[in-house]
This record gives sequence, C-alpha cells and structure tokens, in this order.
Amino acid sequence: MGANSIGALVDSGVPCLDFLKILILAVVQAITEFLPISSSAHLYLASEFFGWAYQGLIFDLGLHLGTLLAVLVYFRRDWLALARAAWRWRPGHGLDEDQRLLVGLTLATIPGGLAALALGDEGATALRNLAVIACTQIVFALLLWWAFWRAARHQTMERGFTVGRAVLVGCAQALALIPGVSRSGVTMTAALLLGMQRDAAARFSFLLAVPITAAAALHGVAELAKGESQVDVQSFWIGAAIAALAGYACIHLLLVAIRKIGVLPFVLYRLLLGGLLALMVLR
Repeated sequence: MGANSIGALVDSGVPCLDFLKILILAVVQAITEFLPISSSAHLYLASEFFGWAYQGLIFDLGLHLGTLLAVLVYFRRDWLALARAAWRWRPGHGLDEDQRLLVGLTLATIPGGLAALALGDEGATALRNLAVIACTQIVFALLLWWAFWRAARHQTMERGFTVGRAVLVGCAQALALIPGVSRSGVTMTAALLLGMQRDAAARFSFLLAVPITAAAALHGVAELAKGESQVDVQSFWIGAAIAALAGYACIHLLLVAIRKIGVLPFVLYRLLLGGLLALMVLR
C-alpha cells in the first residue's frame, strides 16, 4: 500500500456522516447480520425509513468488517483449533474432524467468492431495491421454516457434515449476495436440509461467514484507500467499531434464540416485512 493509499485511510476529504446515522446503521448491522433476516436488506431499508441518502456499499462493507471481528473474537477457540489442525496436517495422513472442517470451510467459500466477483459492486448496488427485497424476504422465509420443520420431524439426522455437504452450503451462501436472502438464514437452511442438527448448522454458518466476509471487508478497505469512495474514513471506522461491539452481544443472543425458540418468530417477521414491501411496490 503506497503513501497515497495510507493517506486516504487517514483523511479522504469526504464530509463525515452524522454520528446518529452511523450509530443506527451499525446497530442494525449487528442485530441483523446474525439473525436470519438479512443485514444488507435492513441497511438499505433503514436509510429509506429515515429518509437518508443510501450510505453506499463501501460503508456497508465497513459495518461487515465490524461484525467479522465480533465473530472472530467470539469463536476464537474454534479458529485456534482450526489453526492447530492445519499446522499438524501431514501428507499421506487421514484428516481429523477439525481438518475436515477446515477443508470444508475453504471449499465452501469458493462459490460465494466467484459469485461476488461476477456480480461486482455495481451489480450488488443495483439489487438493493424494494421489489427484490420483498420477494427474497418471503421466499427464503418459507424455505427457512420448511428446513426447521423438517429437522424437527427427523430427530435421527446426522450431527456432523461431510466436505461435500459443506460445498453445497457454500453454494447456497452465494445467494446471500442478493439483499433479503440472509447469509445466516440461507446457510442454516441448506445445512438443515442436508442433515445437520440445529446447533451444528448454526455453528457452521457462523464459521463460514468469516472467509467471505473478510474478503468483502478487505475489498471495502482497499476501495477506501483509493480515496474515491463517497464514504469518509472516520465514518467507516467508527461504524466498524460500533458494529463489532454490538455484534459480539448479538451472536450469543442468536445462538440462545435458535436453541430455545427456533426460527418461527423470524419467519413471521420476514413474511410480514416482505408483504408490506410488496404492497409498497404495487401501490
């Protein structure tokens, strides 16, 4: 990174966003990133609700950087175990459970990465509209409900996963580039339909978020460093910090909620939100 890039990370010359706007959007990101209701959709809808100009994809990626840090800290023991598993691997030896998980996470990240490259920033921004969000909220709410209903009826399903199943979950994750789909929602849906138990599906969904979110966040930092973004550097990093702190608390709340109440409240919320947005589009 050259001197100009470093300078851009310090002072972009773009006016700062209002702190209240940063705070609201960061908290919205923290809550909705880990609930199966789509953070990208709610960041867009929050701006629409308050009558703000859309803050831009790069600022959204800064908020994702914050929740990424929350996941890394919350699941630090898991990532340390995976790092140790990678270190002790030797050619010609079979893979243990942690090594299979690491291979699965690596392969499962590829479909989403390829889809993001194909879509690009302009394509991702173009999909942020009420009609798309209304459709995806409703369709993927029904899929999520069906997956949890099916899992509850089949108690003899496997608790773990294979590398092949992990790749299929990764293909489902690529759909989360569409606002309203929900990365956590679609990956848990796919994992449950492929035979994982609820806790295993939620854990794998959180771990799978790290590589793809890290790549997206680094892209946001790189665009910020160019000095051409419409988002100022201070707002970017303040938003990331708030999202990280709030996100850490929200991870625990989601894991408890999934275990105790399932996903029906989130499904109903998605259906209600999708229906309201559909009415707005059709008016």
